[in-house]
Amino acid sequence: MINKYYFINKFDTNSIDKQDNRTAIIYRNYISSGIKKSLIIKIKNYCAKKNIKFYLSNNIKLAINLNLDGAYIPSFNMSFNHLNYSYKKNFKIVGSAHNMREMKIKELQRVEKIFLSSLFKKNKNYLGINKFKVISKYTSHKIVALGGISKNNIRKLNLLYNQEFAGISYFE
Repeated sequence: MINKYYFINKFDTNSIDKQDNRTAIIYRNYISSGIKKSLIIKIKNYCAKKNIKFYLSNNIKLAINLNLDGAYIPSFNMSFNHLNYSYKKNFKIVGSAHNMREMKIKELQRVEKIFLSSLFKKNKNYLGINKFKVISKYTSHKIVALGGISKNNIRKLNLLYNQEFAGISYFE
């Protein structure tokens, strides 16, 4: 069972080696233009050797074609094109949201889990624990905590009755 999602933007074997098989890797690189298929295949093969699930962000068609474990739909992606694609039963689609409106869109996009952000990171999408709890009650989908989770505040997740989380800083 996966209960941690680690966002990466480059292929670094050292950071992947530190993960256990309850961690899924999500590759998202919004900085460089275009996704290098060869890099995705390298990451996929490396994760497969380590028995770690691998998801690709914002390109469901490529994730399906490369037979990845799943795809991640960011909050800014409002497209429904992927509903026309056929994929294997064990292929998972997850997505992120920052508010009720985006959460309802993710439900319509038929994601399996919704990454609700930002739990701890004090940015423009900051929710905090109380608002996070309220918003998460408005969906029947599994909620994954996202945003500012670190080794210092990981125990606060117990307040949410949520054992799944995603991030970057916790893993570094």
